[in-house]
Amino acid sequence: MFKKVTAINDKWTQESMEQQIGDRESRYFGGVRDPLSGVAWPNHTGTAQYLAAWAAALVNPLSRYYRDLVLLEQLHVAMDFMLRFQHDDGTISPGWTNYHSPPDTAFVVVGLTNILTLLERQTWQPLMPVAGQIRTFLERTIPAMLSGGVHTPNHRWVLTAALGSLYRIFALESLQSRAGEWLQEGMDITPDGEWTERSNGIYNTVSDIMLYYAAQDLSRPELLEPVRQNLGMMKYLVHPDGEVVTDYSGRQDFGSVYSLADYYLCYKLMAEHDGDPEFAALADLAGGSITHPGSLPNQIMLGFLLYPQMQASSVQPGQLPERYRKVINGMWGRQELLGRIGQDGYGGPVRHSKQHTEFGAPVARVRSGATSVSVMTEASSLFSLRHGRAKLLGVQLASSFEPGLITMDSLAEMETGFRLESVAEKGYYGTIPADKLPSRSGFPCSPWYLLPHGERALTHSQVSGVSVQVSENDAGWDLHFIAPSPVDVLTQIVLLFGSEGRLEGSALTPVPGMNGAAFWTNGTLRYSSGEDWMELDQGCHEHHLADIRGMSYPDGCQKVIVTLITPLDYTLRIRLS
Repeated sequence: MFKKVTAINDKWTQESMEQQIGDRESRYFGGVRDPLSGVAWPNHTGTAQYLAAWAAALVNPLSRYYRDLVLLEQLHVAMDFMLRFQHDDGTISPGWTNYHSPPDTAFVVVGLTNILTLLERQTWQPLMPVAGQIRTFLERTIPAMLSGGVHTPNHRWVLTAALGSLYRIFALESLQSRAGEWLQEGMDITPDGEWTERSNGIYNTVSDIMLYYAAQDLSRPELLEPVRQNLGMMKYLVHPDGEVVTDYSGRQDFGSVYSLADYYLCYKLMAEHDGDPEFAALADLAGGSITHPGSLPNQIMLGFLLYPQMQASSVQPGQLPERYRKVINGMWGRQELLGRIGQDGYGGPVRHSKQHTEFGAPVARVRSGATSVSVMTEASSLFSLRHGRAKLLGVQLASSFEPGLITMDSLAEMETGFRLESVAEKGYYGTIPADKLPSRSGFPCSPWYLLPHGERALTHSQVSGVSVQVSENDAGWDLHFIAPSPVDVLTQIVLLFGSEGRLEGSALTPVPGMNGAAFWTNGTLRYSSGEDWMELDQGCHEHHLADIRGMSYPDGCQKVIVTLITPLDYTLRIRLS
């Protein structure tokens, strides 16, 4: 594995060296061009991540760049860029968002402290001026790390890790104390191991590795427990081909393709720390997916060089489950916690982020060899199925009631599968009592936005309930949809298939103006990819409305739309090859 990562890091080093801006007249001289914008930025997915790759190559005896003077000069110039783009308050700005950002600076701090530690272990003296530049950059960040705030839940653990990393370097008690202030908020993780943002593709790995570093640098071994919980949960959230389940993510990895690669460093470190055969097996699985040396905090080459145990094989990998039925968060008291919003000390506005009230919503996973199923609540899709290469990426439900997308509120386990339910209420709002109206003296009009709308009484309330019974059988799966009332609600089921496969059915009619979409009016539908296929019964076309207001239709897949009108009692049957 060390040789594989060395080769990947060398290739990436070569490519990124060619992208460094060499024009001395440019404001961005020394930075490495971002492939999307063409501009160099100092953040942890920008120039800072290339610093890690280059430093690791320079000190790795197996690298073709070992003690390469050309690369050393480019590293020195890149650190000059980092120092120039550090603001007077010690922060950096990614360039497209989050200006003067403490959390984005914290990502860089964690990476640079690791680079500094690695460089200061070396005996090759030409590295020391770069080490001095890094130390200067880090020292400048201390005021911002001591005072700075966050946007998202995981940012707290990034700042905590940064404070711990700086404490390791500078030994200032104020850094340790500030880290304690973040940690006193408590861990935002369910007993089954799910973080707030439900981001299996990106932010799980951020929280996990940051708390590993914090446990190490702050001498807080209890911080490894949530790391164990999340790493343990992830064995149920990987498809047979190694792709991670992102169908219900609360962040930008939603519905995108990710592997376990970014988990490799943490799995390997925790496998050796705990002597855990399952973590060792998951590290092997993650290692097979690595094509990139990793973003700055999860830089795998740095990890190998910093931690000798990364090259150990003291833990024999165990057997990972290939057949299971697992409900994640099924027994957790989420509704009780949601009921506390609004009580004294709870709730309130979350600015520049969101409350993530979907945190801890139950998700069921079923795996049987090459077949992988997800049944989801509080997500834009309620069901997905992978059968070998044949992929039903999602099943969405929408109606004109709310209007738009229907997300499932609850999940109950049954003998043959699961029952999902959703309840929505919508009404109208009456007059505002006279004694609650604001004074209009001196104003020429009564703006809508100044009226106390919370004082309006609810009238003509209507409740719409939908249930979906998801059942496994010998041939495949059945999805039974029931929605008794209100009547005459235009409803649709949207089936999202992988773009790489082939759809066949005589009753498929292209939807005008909607790319890659077709109505399925009746009969049987077949989707195949390679030798794997699934057949679905029964198409239905009770209304012609394709685009329901408030509904989002994803690109990059084939969309098949079933249209229904309430009251509905409809079963979608899926047979597998």
